[in-house]
Amino acid sequence: MEKNLKQKGFSLIEVMTTIFIIALLSTIIFTVNRQSNKYYTLLRVASKLAQDIRIAAQMATNTSKCPTGTDCAGSVPRGYGVYFDLSTLGNTTYLLYADTDAGVSQDYTVGVDAVIKTIDLERGITIQSIIPASPLSINFKPPDPIVKISGGAADECTITLELAGFSRIKKVKVNKSGQVWIE
Repeated sequence: MEKNLKQKGFSLIEVMTTIFIIALLSTIIFTVNRQSNKYYTLLRVASKLAQDIRIAAQMATNTSKCPTGTDCAGSVPRGYGVYFDLSTLGNTTYLLYADTDAGVSQDYTVGVDAVIKTIDLERGITIQSIIPASPLSINFKPPDPIVKISGGAADECTITLELAGFSRIKKVKVNKSGQVWIE
């Protein structure tokens, strides 16, 4: 009587093909995941910047007193704003400030206006450009609030953020009516 022996198992070619397909899919997923993590980091920082601008507007609308721990604590300033200066603050920092000077400029005045908070961007994120120009003050004067963008007759400003080694950018825009949006 002759036995019919069938071999069970996988050939070396089948195993190698399976390993290659798994490695290829893993590489694709890893690359896509790294790119989306970078994108979401950039989006998160842009959202935080937009939120800080809205906080300044909200503080002006509520005619809030300056927070404790600031130079103007307890007083009601003429307005609140956000200040950017690529030459002195660098391209990774901006200020949330209270407009406490007696002038009518509604711009940030170094050494006179009270800094409420110094905000540093996340590691790797930089301010690529500011339009109309650096330094830039976005000031909200209560009670409406009246929005003043430094740079004369600027009706809108754009802060462009970038992540090092990543080809995409995010723009945070503010217009004279106080609208803040991200592109």
